[in-house]
Amino acid sequence: METKKRQIRVKKQEGFEGQRMIVLPRKIERDFLLRDAVSRQLFVTDIGHYPKARYHYVHRKNGADQFIFIYCTQGKGWVEFNKRHIILSPSQFIIIPANTAHKYGADEKDPWSIYWFHFKGKLAANIVELIVQKAKTEHLHIAHAENKIRLFEAMYSNLEKGYSADNLRFINMTLHYFLTSILYEDKFSYESPKRKNDMIAAVIAHMQQNLDSVFTLKELAVFANLSSSHFSALFRTGTGYPPIEYFNQLKIQKACQLLLFTDQSIKEIAHELGVDDPYYFSRMFTKLMEVSPTEYRGRNKPTGMAASDNQ
Repeated sequence: METKKRQIRVKKQEGFEGQRMIVLPRKIERDFLLRDAVSRQLFVTDIGHYPKARYHYVHRKNGADQFIFIYCTQGKGWVEFNKRHIILSPSQFIIIPANTAHKYGADEKDPWSIYWFHFKGKLAANIVELIVQKAKTEHLHIAHAENKIRLFEAMYSNLEKGYSADNLRFINMTLHYFLTSILYEDKFSYESPKRKNDMIAAVIAHMQQNLDSVFTLKELAVFANLSSSHFSALFRTGTGYPPIEYFNQLKIQKACQLLLFTDQSIKEIAHELGVDDPYYFSRMFTKLMEVSPTEYRGRNKPTGMAASDNQ
């Protein structure tokens, strides 16, 4: 009996060293992704990378309302759905259908490292069906792994920069390309483009490196070497958001990660993000995420074997 209790206790859904994860706010999905003519066809809702995810285990009795893509790069794991038990090894991937009960987890002796994302949209089911039909096997392989990971990193790193219309369209059009490259491996050729280190990118990087700071518009304009009015206009044109609102989005994105991956209190998280008033921080968080920080942690952070709606 003691052995059985111990096995249950070590299974976990989150909390792996080096893990990364971003969950898009439902407000962004509702207000932009489902309305934008480009993005609503196919879009990412959650994305992450779990290296050497020992004891990783997820059980969703009612499934998820998104398709779930899991790509194993090291170690082994398993996936169960529709009465099938599939072993996933390096260079293999699986797509779990939407609204389908499922379980998956890492091998106990050789735990997997996985890249994963959830996605949905008007074309999602059609694209998945094409991939499954073309593969004609449960063991789906990925060739050109380094190039696929570059595409994944392009989606993840740009999503870290915030939720501007341009960012979201780029990420979701990259998702099209990612899935297309799997469907048509023989036609796939990718060269990593050189990115321009422009003013807006530099300002966003400055924001990301100083999430514990409180910037004024003037201070950001000085960093960009522009007048406040000119800087604000250029930034808003480039991202779709005023600079300070964009900065606050990045703070909330980081707050989501701290709520999921740490046991820090709301007050401690607010302080780490440069917000002295935890009540103001909670209002700012709730405005974007449409749930309070406490509710967000309660819904998404697993306890023991309890499953959540996220990876």
